[in-house]
Order: sequence, then C-alpha cells, then structure tokens
Amino acid sequence: MVMIIRFDASHRDEALDLAIRAWAPVFPQVRATVPRFVYDNFYPDGWEVRQRADLSEVLDQEPQNVDVALEDDQVVGWICTRIHPEDNMGEVYVLVVDPDHQRRGIASALMDRSMRRIKNAGMSMALVETGDDPGHSSARSTYERLGFTRWPVARYFKDLAEKDLADETDRSP
Repeated sequence: MVMIIRFDASHRDEALDLAIRAWAPVFPQVRATVPRFVYDNFYPDGWEVRQRADLSEVLDQEPQNVDVALEDDQVVGWICTRIHPEDNMGEVYVLVVDPDHQRRGIASALMDRSMRRIKNAGMSMALVETGDDPGHSSARSTYERLGFTRWPVARYFKDLAEKDLADETDRSP
C-alpha cells in the first residue's frame, strides 16, 4: 500500500535517483523535438547533471513543500507544491513517479495531496506545466484527466550564435 508523507532529508538521495530514472526515457524525446542549440544551452553537461542540480536545490531549499509516496519504505514518487499568493494560485512544481510504479494511481494521489495543500493555503486555482513533446504525453494526459485546462503558450528561442548576429555588436554608429 502507498503512503504519502511529508518529505524528510533521509528521502533525498532516493528521490533524486528516482527522478533521473523516471525522466530518462523523456529527455531523448525532448532532444529530438527541440532545436539543438536550445537543448545544448539548457543541458551543456547533459540533462542528468542539470536535473540533479535543479532538483537538489528544490529538496534542499524547500523541503517543507515536498511530499513523498512510499511503498514498503521505498520512495516511489514525490511532488513539490509552491504557493503564489500574489496570483491566488498554487503550483505543482515537480511531480515524479517511479517508472515501475506508474499507472497505479500514485500520480493522482500525489496530485490530490498537492491540491489539498493549495486549497488549505486559501488559493483558488492550481497550475502545472509540462512539455509538449511526445515524451511528456502521459503527463499531459494525467493533468487533463484530473481536470486541468490547457493554456496555450508559445515559447520561442533564437540562436544568438548565428553568424548574422556576431558582427552586429561591432557596428557602432
């Protein structure tokens, strides 16, 4: 049986390893979808290094916002919920479920815990973001099944290493 509890520092390494394992199948699809210069700028040392650093920061700096799903004392999922009172909104900032435990209701249980946190904080809406690439299709399906409405957002990137921009800074009037 899965239990959801507040994060404790003793869960840190297991939670980080789980996130890397869970997202390993996603990042090759992201890499195949986004322009190469974007991927290379976000992940110059590889996606694992960046993800581990970013998620370590979350776990180390805001452990009070993290809940973990445990099965037989093993971390099988975790979620970070942030509150944004200026927007009357809570945000599901990170959601991870062990690949071997997916499709068993763990993501829904973690999301339910997050929604309760947000409501208890007096917020009136919740936000979750994910990728639009094929690797994130199951995440999008989960969020839509849970009643989230998609907000169309376009994010554009320009490669400033292109040759036509390289000489622009040298041309002063």
